[in-house]
Amino acid sequence: MSVVAIGNFDGVHRGHQAVLQHARAGGLDRLIVVTFWPHPVSVLRPDRAPKLLTDLQTRIELLRQAGADEVRVVRFNETVSRMSPEHFVETFLLPLQPRRVVIGINFRFGHRAAGDVETLRRLGEGRFEVEALELESIHDETTCSSAIRQALAGGDVALAAEHLGRPFQFRGLVVVGDQRGRDLGFPTANLLVSPDMAVPADGVYAGWLTRVDIPGGSPMPTAISVGSNPTFDGAERRVESHVLDRDDLSLYGAEVVVDFVQRLRGQVKYEGVGPLIEQMRHDIDDARSILLGH
Repeated sequence: MSVVAIGNFDGVHRGHQAVLQHARAGGLDRLIVVTFWPHPVSVLRPDRAPKLLTDLQTRIELLRQAGADEVRVVRFNETVSRMSPEHFVETFLLPLQPRRVVIGINFRFGHRAAGDVETLRRLGEGRFEVEALELESIHDETTCSSAIRQALAGGDVALAAEHLGRPFQFRGLVVVGDQRGRDLGFPTANLLVSPDMAVPADGVYAGWLTRVDIPGGSPMPTAISVGSNPTFDGAERRVESHVLDRDDLSLYGAEVVVDFVQRLRGQVKYEGVGPLIEQMRHDIDDARSILLGH
């Protein structure tokens, strides 16, 4: 027998973590998490597809860290979207032999979201128990993936971190950029921004960079720029990280995670290199003060 937690789990935020914590409590059953990929809205309403807070690999890793013994990924497509609630339960839940199914109170499933908590309880009668949890909140705001996306869109990475229960992270492979940063005395590790993924609003942030392609990588204090380099009329949006006081790093091709801690300022187009360099020095000093306390 198993305990099953089911949901989209984009971001694996504090609300999701509470579902998994509750699912793990009170028994020794194996915890199986069922999640969906791609995001259902991207299939049903591609024009309204939300920016994702995590890629699938990171989502699975976070779910395991939150207590999942196994993660089952349902490929969401038109066929799945047309399933009746009854067919959905028969296909995705009963084969897992659940003793309990744990969900958020707002969970919906089946064609046109026809199924809700009471539907699931009816379908599980005599086969499994259904436990629906109330939603978490921060500062009277419900914790949900949409609230986190909204916070990031406004550059409020501190609020996003409160909802997530950890700093917002952006993950990727370091690519060769324009190499202007090195010429200016501030070498950066550049990550391309996929149009499918959420990132904070354009601007400069204090945070941490960690290599994840090697065991035991330690977080390094970092000044982070998000945007398209308007001073140089750039067009490509990137996350560029300058590790403080380090010009000896070779990160091309490395997989890194960037943690956003605090916004320093918005993005500005400067009239020439001189004012830009002066501002970058101020940004680094501010980042150092926030991250290292000096």
